Amino acid sequence: MRAAADEFAERGYEAASLRAIARRAGVDSALVHHYFDGKADLFAATLEAPLRPDRVLEVVLAGPRDAVGESLVRYLLERLDDEKSARRMVVILRTVLGGGPGTRMVREFLTREVLSKLAALSGRADADLRAELAAAQLVGLMVTRYALRVEPIAGAPVDDLARRVGPVVQWHLFGEPGSRLDGVASPGE
Repeated sequence: MRAAADEFAERGYEAASLRAIARRAGVDSALVHHYFDGKADLFAATLEAPLRPDRVLEVVLAGPRDAVGESLVRYLLERLDDEKSARRMVVILRTVLGGGPGTRMVREFLTREVLSKLAALSGRADADLRAELAAAQLVGLMVTRYALRVEPIAGAPVDDLARRVGPVVQWHLFGEPGSRLDGVASPGE
């Protein structure tokens, strides 16, 4: 694990390879492949991530497209709501937000394994922007709930947050720019 952490830190997620990690660890690359399904799996293990964002998408995308936003929010919060997972996610968030060497690694991982897949859902010219806005909404929710522990968000039921935040994530991914979320009126209406 130390060899993987060092390789990811020095080369970033994109440039690191399982072969280079195995070489650094002084083992055959087949041994690394035996224990890890691929680079994303090894990276998540290195971070001790409480969940795999790329696997979250696999589960969420297996459901109906019109429920992607709510499903994403619900899936993330359900998996992070135990104390150990929440604590680990706070460590990862603080590392990333602190701008240290972990920032680049996590950004590259999320871009390649999550955001590009999320962007592909919309099939629109502004797909990358849509995916980034949806991700910003999710990261903001995680920071507010788990790192800052701002009430009433920190103590709100998962279902309530999924119903409230999910449609916003859905709109970022699939809504029309300039259109309103269903049921939301402009001031003065």
